[in-house]
Amino acid sequence: MQESVGHIIWSICYLSVLIGLSAYGIHRYFIIYLYLKNRKRPPVPMRYFEKLPKVTVQLPIFNEVYVAERLMRSVSELDYPQELLEIQVLDDSTDETREITATRAEELRQRGFNVQRIHRTDRTGFKAGALSVGLAAAEGEFVCILDADFVPQKDLLKQTIHFFTDTNVGMIQTRWGHLNRGYSLLTRMQAIFLDGHLLLEQIARSRSGRFFNFNGTAGLWRRSCIDQSGGWQHDTLCEDLDLSYRAQLAGWKFIYLSDVVTPAELPVDMNGFKSQQHRWTKGSVQTCKKLLPSVWRSQLPFPIKLEATGHLMSNFAYLLLAILCVLLYPSTGGPTVGWVRTLLLDVPIFLAASVSVGLFYICAQRERYPRTWIKDLLCLPFMLALGIDLSLNNARSVPEPIFCPIADFTRALKHGIERKSQPWRNCKYRPLKSALPLAELAFAIYFSYFVVYAIIHRQFLSVPFLLMFQGGFLYVCLSSLMSSWSKFNVGSSRARSAIPA
Repeated sequence: MQESVGHIIWSICYLSVLIGLSAYGIHRYFIIYLYLKNRKRPPVPMRYFEKLPKVTVQLPIFNEVYVAERLMRSVSELDYPQELLEIQVLDDSTDETREITATRAEELRQRGFNVQRIHRTDRTGFKAGALSVGLAAAEGEFVCILDADFVPQKDLLKQTIHFFTDTNVGMIQTRWGHLNRGYSLLTRMQAIFLDGHLLLEQIARSRSGRFFNFNGTAGLWRRSCIDQSGGWQHDTLCEDLDLSYRAQLAGWKFIYLSDVVTPAELPVDMNGFKSQQHRWTKGSVQTCKKLLPSVWRSQLPFPIKLEATGHLMSNFAYLLLAILCVLLYPSTGGPTVGWVRTLLLDVPIFLAASVSVGLFYICAQRERYPRTWIKDLLCLPFMLALGIDLSLNNARSVPEPIFCPIADFTRALKHGIERKSQPWRNCKYRPLKSALPLAELAFAIYFSYFVVYAIIHRQFLSVPFLLMFQGGFLYVCLSSLMSSWSKFNVGSSRARSAIPA
């Protein structure tokens, strides 16, 4: 009897998690609907500036020895009147990047550019702090922000600046491109992940009047919008999402330009990718905790409040997925579970949660690559498996803002890689050690047992789903260990650089 009650409780928890994941799946369907409804309504400038305004380009940099020079060179090639362009190099570096930026800044000054190089020894606020310090000294009415791994197109400013003729527009975001999309299976899957957000979510939200966010880089701000919205604040790890919501709550209008592409470098090693995902997830949860009450206290229409809630709480799905991994065993009830429950309960709910993910990314790739998108279907199972494994990496980010509210900024490493022929394992920067791969290995073994168990007991409908869980954890675990081992071998012959990933 006691065993039966325990099984019922576990089954209820299991079902509740699946229903929660299904709700996130329904939200993805809604995003697809909004996108299809609004995709043929691109924004156009209200008019064009008769006299171009002055623009400050801010380049936040921290220990970017491989990409700093590339960034500064590309900014110097922007097609914009030199006398109306100010370049701010916000360099907080502690390594030889300082010499690179100082030398390059002096070269640009000799060529007639207006260049400020601001070096802080106190990294208070990290990137947000650097942007705030730079803004206080900026001369431009508008500010363009470019992270170190981006390579802007020459016409970036001329393609965007005229949208500010509408005085209600506070921010313009361009779409990220991918310099090294075809470098490896990992970079290809990352590109698919990002395209779902950059194409479907951003277009759907921006063109339907919902809130959407500045992506932290490759966008322009009206300086008065930043000031009137409370400025850059560093109490979250997603200062971009934080300021975006504060500005839109204050009534500012944002524009997303999907046709203006600003290429960037994707992380090429698994540890760097996981570190980036952890930071984004934790920062999103921090922003949700900070601003969701303000959203519901506002006078916004209910549909916008509801969508903003789904947006800010989207990363809670990782926690639900991680809980699902733990609940699978006690919820099965051993060999007594039959195919009827699997067919009528587990499969429909699981499909409601998972099929939406597949359709979401297929739709994004079809729009992005209309002639070759079918090839990306081969990556879809691997991408879904990677997303499952990220649940373990990102789930820990959800409770951290409650139990560990102090925001430590860990960056993703950039290696200056654009082609397959370029090596990255000789990178001088090394990620911090983590025990997470051991947990991933444990889950891989855990799900290997499930696969064998399902086959023995003829629960064949469950096998494809279980293989995705098993394969995802095993792939990421081995990739992380290989990345750490390669860096260990390279770093054993040199002094270790204590740079966070």
